Amino acid sequence: MSLISRSLLVFLSDTVGVCLAWLLAYQLRFDFAIPPEFVRPMLMGLGMVLPLQAVLLRFFGLYRGIWVFASLPDLLRIARALSVGAVLVPIILTLLLHTEPWVPRLVFMMFPVLLFFYIGGTRVLYRSWKEYRHFGALRAQGQPVLILGAGKTGAHLVRELAQSAQWRVVGLLDDDWHKHGREIQGHKVLGATTELKNWAEYYKCSHAIIAMASVRHEIRRKVAGLCVSSGVRPLIVPSIDEMMSGHVRFNEIRQVNVEDLLGRDPVRIDTEQVGHCLKGRVVMVTGAGGSIGSELCRQIARFEPSLLVCFELNEFALYNLTEEFATHFPRLQLVAIAGDVKDAVRVDEIVGRYHPHVIFHAAAYKHVPLMEEDNAWQAVRNNVLGTWQVGRSAVSFGVERFVLVSTDKAVNPTNVMGATKRMAELVCQMLSAQGKTQFEMVRFGNVLGSAGSVIPKFQAQLAAGGPLTVTHPEITRYFMSIPEAAQLVLQAGSMGHGGEIFVLDMGEPVRIADLARDMIRLSGQSEEKVQVVFTGLRPGEKLYEEVLADAEQTRATHHPKLRIARAVPVDPAELDNILNWLRQRRAVGAAEVRRELRRWVPEYQPARHEPPQLQLINNMAAGA
Repeated sequence: MSLISRSLLVFLSDTVGVCLAWLLAYQLRFDFAIPPEFVRPMLMGLGMVLPLQAVLLRFFGLYRGIWVFASLPDLLRIARALSVGAVLVPIILTLLLHTEPWVPRLVFMMFPVLLFFYIGGTRVLYRSWKEYRHFGALRAQGQPVLILGAGKTGAHLVRELAQSAQWRVVGLLDDDWHKHGREIQGHKVLGATTELKNWAEYYKCSHAIIAMASVRHEIRRKVAGLCVSSGVRPLIVPSIDEMMSGHVRFNEIRQVNVEDLLGRDPVRIDTEQVGHCLKGRVVMVTGAGGSIGSELCRQIARFEPSLLVCFELNEFALYNLTEEFATHFPRLQLVAIAGDVKDAVRVDEIVGRYHPHVIFHAAAYKHVPLMEEDNAWQAVRNNVLGTWQVGRSAVSFGVERFVLVSTDKAVNPTNVMGATKRMAELVCQMLSAQGKTQFEMVRFGNVLGSAGSVIPKFQAQLAAGGPLTVTHPEITRYFMSIPEAAQLVLQAGSMGHGGEIFVLDMGEPVRIADLARDMIRLSGQSEEKVQVVFTGLRPGEKLYEEVLADAEQTRATHHPKLRIARAVPVDPAELDNILNWLRQRRAVGAAEVRRELRRWVPEYQPARHEPPQLQLINNMAAGA
């Protein structure tokens, strides 16, 4: 049946309802014994009421909705149409109906009420019948599932799952004790989320859905961890930010991933301040194809720069970036530059050609063990000399701001990579005094999902059936999401005055062994079958990272997640001599690199590396 035919049937049903409501109002008024003298006025009044009420119902849009989806907005439209009718019907009938006896006042009062019950009731009954016809048989099917969260998100989810053949809601859990024992859509709020394990065993649930889209990430992370520890596979409803992005819809329930356990509340940046720094300006990003560099480009694009210069050594990464931006940011003017930050001629050519107002320097070698031995000299060349070349060019061509993406491994470094990044900070401090360019440095820890990080490594090992390799039982790391890191880099770059080292609030450190066990549980695999192997600390690796985020060593900024480290004074003459010496050298062995770095970076203390002793353990025993 066509949509027009259905609307016509609904309209005819409503006109029948007008007739029935008018006649029933008379019957109720006279106790179902209408005097003969009132019959003629009753029929004449109906002849006037019927077209008037039909026009009002159509005018208020009652036939734009679909009956099977009838809901509160439809009832509100009905109420508005009948309220206007309740005023107009007595006025028009009094003016036009010149007959006696008059229409009783009680009829005028009962008619809109009866008509509301008819029109609203027919829609509700039709929807109930349709849902039962289509979905009634599903209520005894599907896997039993508990809903965690009895707020608006949970109520909405219960309604959605009533039409699902995959899931069967057996109850809800919520930490608000006022809701305990109450019902949502016929499903009881059983108790607190801490009782998850008991209720899951009672109802034989292997899954639970976290329906807390609007709460703080810390709470959702706690509940997700509770699911993992209870042996229940957690699923999650998209967060408000995910739904606002347009990439996901409410009903796209997904599995909880490790980012949900490690991530944090979305960062809030001062968009006006950042926009003032970037909007309508030429911005250059080095290492634009990397994890941080590419996300910086995406975040910068939101602020509509006049030109985005993407400088990248890896051809394939540069190609992927241009393809992505052609699809998602077609209006943005972007130039893709293949080049090496160590190539002074190429760097000068590009900076001189495009005259960027801001440079974000994200190009770096960052893998600690890889840079410790055979590639130590390349780490120095790329991280130190590369930063010097780009920074020197920025000063020469009058770039307004230069932002160095640094690392927490630059704090009291124990490896070549961290020491070279600390030297890169010193280079920026030195250059900040040589011209008008404002140099800022931003330190942060590991980012979720970046190239070479532990999470993609664990995911690959799980896909291969294990084991998961962890260097040490007590090793910890800080984690933040790539978008969060990129946004805070932009914020720091826009608020600096030159020479500051910004330290990001990294939250609480995470024990990598615990992370490995959580990922095993999240994957649904048995902890007895998938084991953890402790391989020993790798060359240059610390048990824990430092970010110098405490009040004694940093000072606060107006942004709650950014602090400024107290920088050590730099001897520009000595550092300049070191850089010139490095530029003239062609090759230096790893031992000599470490020896020279100890001289140049006093806080650098190379870690002693002992041969790894593999230790294979059962996860349950390790967690004891």
